[in-house]
Amino acid sequence: MYTVIGSRRSRALRVIWCLEELGQTYDLIEAGPRSDEIRAVNPSGKVPALKVDDTVLTDSTAIMTYLADAHGALTYPAGTLDRARQDALTHMLLDEFDAVLWTAARHSFVLPEEHRMPEIKDSLKWEFANSAKRLADMLGDGPFLMGETMTVADILAAHCLSWATNARFPVEEPALTGYLARMRDRPAFQRAIGKA
Repeated sequence: MYTVIGSRRSRALRVIWCLEELGQTYDLIEAGPRSDEIRAVNPSGKVPALKVDDTVLTDSTAIMTYLADAHGALTYPAGTLDRARQDALTHMLLDEFDAVLWTAARHSFVLPEEHRMPEIKDSLKWEFANSAKRLADMLGDGPFLMGETMTVADILAAHCLSWATNARFPVEEPALTGYLARMRDRPAFQRAIGKA
């Protein structure tokens, strides 16, 4: 049994969705960033955390990678070329989507007001749009980023695209809007967000 500590309105949703795709049972302790509940297991105060027996794992991507490897699904085997391609895609999504959106969030509401630079958002939106075009080209015939096989990279990509939409970062590439709609229609995603 797994215990997720975090909120569906955070990167914890990635972990919850991953667990749902894998058909694993879990408990959810609702906790926001920097809350007492999360600081008890992760001194940085960042969500999510996953308790596996007496071990606590942090970082949504590391957690998803662990879960996929442990259950032999949503991933290619370590040491294969497909896994190397999957890992490269995952790192690209972290660098060019997640990091851009997180920087925008920090300059919108996370940092103390005197340290925010709202004017940075225009350059971040430009950077995001360029990355979105490349990702759309990479999607190919799909239905997933790696073709016929869904991986943790798909959960990461769909979460970032949803986050972008909520943060007023336009997702205009038809291939990506169709992809995001397909990912949001998945029963596991509907369960993860609490609608199924």
